[in-house]
Amino acid sequence: MTFSVAARCPDSGQLGIAISSSSIAVGARCPWLLAGVGAVSSQNITLPVLGQRVLGHLEDGLAPEQALRKALAEDAFSQYRQVTVIDIAGRTAHFSGDRTLGTFSVAEGQDCIAGGNMLASPAVTAAMTTAFTEVKGAFTTRLIAALRAGLTAGGEAGPVHSAAVNVVDNYAWPVVDLRVDWCDTDPVAALESLWQAYEPQMAAYITRALDPRRAPGYGVPGSE
Repeated sequence: MTFSVAARCPDSGQLGIAISSSSIAVGARCPWLLAGVGAVSSQNITLPVLGQRVLGHLEDGLAPEQALRKALAEDAFSQYRQVTVIDIAGRTAHFSGDRTLGTFSVAEGQDCIAGGNMLASPAVTAAMTTAFTEVKGAFTTRLIAALRAGLTAGGEAGPVHSAAVNVVDNYAWPVVDLRVDWCDTDPVAALESLWQAYEPQMAAYITRALDPRRAPGYGVPGSE
């Protein structure tokens, strides 16, 4: 029901996930990130706390494979889960239980990992990692480009209805948290539009948080 890419930027230290699903509000359940630590996508028959547990184990110093196995050992229904992990060093791990739905696959690339289930083809995830590696531009732009590449390669076996992109940097909050919770036609296109609108404003929101004295105007009535 889901395909996603998790990645890191070795230059900026950013970590991110872009994800799409036939289910509603995928961004509320599946992507989990912790600045300076890692990114986890907990999908298929989702147990959201798996993402939190893996990140906790990563923060404690475990390698991704160890962190993932320890989190799965705490889940009585791990055979239903699909999880992908990348840490701040670019190390990856993944798991697809034997009850993972439909056609599923995982692909690893330079500084990224993609996974999916109920796919039109196993080639979807490889298309995603290739796109992330080859596309130039901002980190978030590359994440969304990877999501688009997965959709172009077939995406899910049926139509998708939600999409999200999350990015963390050097702060305790995400610098990007954009969601399309339901869209009848093309949620990835809607997500692309959201990012195009948000990207020029992102730095201003960070400045407002860190030092309101230096913040640019809000550009809304009453903020003069």
